[in-house]
Amino acid sequence: FHSGKHLNQSLMQGNYFFKDIKKEGIVLYDTGKVHLQNPKKLTAEEARQKAQGYFDQWFTSANEFLEFYQLAYDKSYFHNAAFLLHQVTERLYTTILLVYTDYRPKEHDLERLDLRVKNCDPRFAVFPSSTDQEKQLFELLRRAYVDARYKMDEYSISKVELDYLADKVEQLKELTEKLCREKIGEIGKGEV
Repeated sequence: FHSGKHLNQSLMQGNYFFKDIKKEGIVLYDTGKVHLQNPKKLTAEEARQKAQGYFDQWFTSANEFLEFYQLAYDKSYFHNAAFLLHQVTERLYTTILLVYTDYRPKEHDLERLDLRVKNCDPRFAVFPSSTDQEKQLFELLRRAYVDARYKMDEYSISKVELDYLADKVEQLKELTEKLCREKIGEIGKGEV
């Protein structure tokens, strides 16, 4: 539960979560006492600070999940490692999308998120899809969100497959840090 004041402050700051609620929400009860505000245009400095905050939060979270992945991998808990690697990837994609677009879709499908981040900058294309094997490996990572946890009899991933995917995720992490820092710097110069 949020107060009308909190909701309006969040809307004025352009919070993606509350913007979606306003846009897609269904009014269950309206006292008529609160008028929902529209987001205000942020200054370049406000936009830079917001992007930096998103980067700090989500990139840090991705790194934490990478540590959890490594623990699971080291113990040969490959189903859990695959799920955690999916979470690292999703958090890196979230970092990119929030820094570049100030928006985070309600989405866990890595294939769709991958398309979105490549639209932000084609240099984020770290998962090749030229061969059937490359497509299958990315599909293993994409499916890990559900299948590695709930369809364990049907989902299988090897150490070699995890090694390949972890290398690609590490490349994505390095690119995310480099390109997002560049983008934040551009925002600070007024190039939103």
